[in-house]
Amino acid sequence: MHIINKLTVRHLKENKKRTLVTMVGVVIAVAMLTAVATIGFSFIDLAKRQSIINNGEWHVQYENVNKAQLGGILNDDNTESVVISRDVGYASLQNSQNKKKPYLFITEYNSEEFEKFPIELSEGRLPQSPNEVVLSEEIAENGKVEYIIGDTLSLGVGDRVVSGTNNEYKLLQSSPFGNEPEDLKTKTTSEYTVVGFIKRPTWEPSSAPGYTIISYIDEGLIKENDIVTASVLVKEVDKSIYGNANALAEKNNIEVLNFNNSLLRFYGVTDDAALQLSVLLVIVIMIGVIMIGSIALIYNAFAISVSERTRHLGMLSSVGATKRQKRNSVLFEGALIGIISIPIGLISGLIGIGITFYFINSIISDISEFSEQLTVVVTPLSIFVALAVSVLTIFISTYIPAKKASRISAIDAIRQASDVKLSGKAVKTSKLIRKLFGFEAEIGLKNLKRNKRKYRATIFSLVISIVLFLTVSFFNDDLKKSLGGQGIDYDIRLEYYEENDSYIQKVDAMNEVTEYSELQRIYGSASIDISKVPNEILEASSGNTSKQFNYSLNVIALDDKDLMEYANDVGANYEGLQSTDRVSGIIINSSVGEIDEKQVQSKTMNAEAGDRFSIKMGGENSPSTEITIAALTDQLPLGVNFSSMGELQVIVSKASFNELYNMHGETIFKKHELFLKSKEPMATQYELEPFIESSTMLNNVYEERVRAEQLQLILSIFTYGFIVLITLISVTNILNTISTSVSLRKREFAMLKSVGISPKGFNKMIQYESIFYGLKALLYGIPISILFMYLIHLSWMNKFVFEFEIPFTRILFVIAVVLIIVTALMRYSSAKIKKENIIEALKQENI
Repeated sequence: MHIINKLTVRHLKENKKRTLVTMVGVVIAVAMLTAVATIGFSFIDLAKRQSIINNGEWHVQYENVNKAQLGGILNDDNTESVVISRDVGYASLQNSQNKKKPYLFITEYNSEEFEKFPIELSEGRLPQSPNEVVLSEEIAENGKVEYIIGDTLSLGVGDRVVSGTNNEYKLLQSSPFGNEPEDLKTKTTSEYTVVGFIKRPTWEPSSAPGYTIISYIDEGLIKENDIVTASVLVKEVDKSIYGNANALAEKNNIEVLNFNNSLLRFYGVTDDAALQLSVLLVIVIMIGVIMIGSIALIYNAFAISVSERTRHLGMLSSVGATKRQKRNSVLFEGALIGIISIPIGLISGLIGIGITFYFINSIISDISEFSEQLTVVVTPLSIFVALAVSVLTIFISTYIPAKKASRISAIDAIRQASDVKLSGKAVKTSKLIRKLFGFEAEIGLKNLKRNKRKYRATIFSLVISIVLFLTVSFFNDDLKKSLGGQGIDYDIRLEYYEENDSYIQKVDAMNEVTEYSELQRIYGSASIDISKVPNEILEASSGNTSKQFNYSLNVIALDDKDLMEYANDVGANYEGLQSTDRVSGIIINSSVGEIDEKQVQSKTMNAEAGDRFSIKMGGENSPSTEITIAALTDQLPLGVNFSSMGELQVIVSKASFNELYNMHGETIFKKHELFLKSKEPMATQYELEPFIESSTMLNNVYEERVRAEQLQLILSIFTYGFIVLITLISVTNILNTISTSVSLRKREFAMLKSVGISPKGFNKMIQYESIFYGLKALLYGIPISILFMYLIHLSWMNKFVFEFEIPFTRILFVIAVVLIIVTALMRYSSAKIKKENIIEALKQENI
């Protein structure tokens, strides 16, 4: 080993604490890079698995294909496997106790279907021939019709068709029973043997009129004119899948094809160019922020070490070391630390993520219906990225200061004249500082000015922490907006047209129902001055140029208890809402819609509380009346969604609602809706169904709501988990930096004590110095964060349009946390050296 390298190793051993701090900084940064990459791949893997559980493993689906067309699909070069299925039809379920489910729905799958689609066998086996079936457990549990394995079913199979009209058409599983008159037109009689039972399939709507039973289809027995559905798993999943599938469909004259977009999006594949560009730009910005943060952590670790080695390098220079040897000495130090720290960082990152996933999985299972769990997915790409960025960063972090150190003369290096360059102007402070905060504050500020280079590392750590926290949390908020904002917030919806108190009485008696809301709706139109209509709504309505803009009006009545709570939440006067002399209502002031293939969110109207506008509840010749705006809000009652573009939703009291309704008698349409939240939605549905009248529509949207929330939950856990990870790493890094900085200032603190500074004065100096640290970091960190937020916002604007909102609440939170952390860490670090002997501290050179 070269003598210079031997001296470098010796120097590292003599300064063990400083070396350890540097290594810890590198380990933390590498662990963060490894953790971030692993989290990303692991969450994508979870999302794919959950999508397959919900919708099956297929990429492209071709409907209504015959045998020849199926052959073209099977022989396509990009086809890996094909799931063949066929909906046979409906058969009557004799003695069904659920009047909303009087049918069996027979569908056939080939063997691939049972592997690729979410079919969960609970008893027996799967069908192996066309005359075998498995039955849904719901037939016995909900329909109260019992079958056992080995039973033979003789079923008259046919189609549900609308009756009593000249325009007959088929009804599907998505059409609930009883909404319109229908008949079952039998086409054939088939016999099946029961070979097993399955859980209710996830694709069967809860309001479907037929219980699912599944038989087997043998592709070898498909006839020329048989019509089937082919769900294809392709070999190469990339953007070309859309062009290839459309070309295949056109070549084989296939008219209907679907893409499994819920699965494809987790491969990063979409046919929406604007959405793809938005996501790509956001990812680039987020990766950039993460990489800057990791580079900062590693660079930070070396900053103090290299600065303190200046004297050592000067001594080497004084005994004949060349510039190249001095530079290589620092690079050799970086290589040694990297060889030890990078493997530890990689392993620590993976172990940390494994432990994190262990706790997250329990949280996910408690708050969601996820059937899958997070597993640590390690890919060569994720390890390579973490390794490459770490090596490159260590090289940059050592090369720049090494090159600079190699140019310093021996005398300047030994004196460390380049680290501290003082002048009266450089350390000058305002007289106002001493007047307001005292002598100690002035000393603290002079300390910052006296040696800016040494303190930049700490400031930089704080700035990076601020930027990472605010940027990632802002990204999560924008992501929620892009996913649709307010989704379905209830489990079951009843829709009926006459007062029915028995429904409320029944719901009140159900222990599993946690919350419910009864709404009444009437419809009309509202005339608003054009100046109060947002530009987005005008654009969506093809540029209305008249002086008045006509909204479609949706007047919604809440019961008195719900209205009182809602009015208090949004700041409206409840008593004023009850008045019928002057009708007033709460405006839902948030609208969503699509303009030029962009998802747009805007205000519903530019108005203020107290403004009035004219409405009509009947036709053009009906009398008009005025409504006063009690409040405008984007908070929604249970069961109410954001307004569509050009729609005005007004929440009123029952008294005002009845006043408006009675003004027009039988000329307007009134609807009742009951929205329920339940701990056991399926059990609630089954309990309600015997009491549901034929004119009432029951819709269980629990599974739909859960699926809509699953992606948002995955991404929220990812982003908030990342925020927690970043926060812990940042606090650790700041602790290391401040602790090292304070330790390196032992001589300085001893000098202050030697000239008579009191313990109280010393504490005040540290406290004010901490505040100056925090304020300076915030001065840089917040504007940089807002810049990155705006860049993320602009990236989303390629596909989604919503207002840019600065998260002031989070910024205030960050300000408080930064000041608390810096003050606590400075006091903790300085407390450790308070009992140091002044003489020994003045003599000390190494830590």
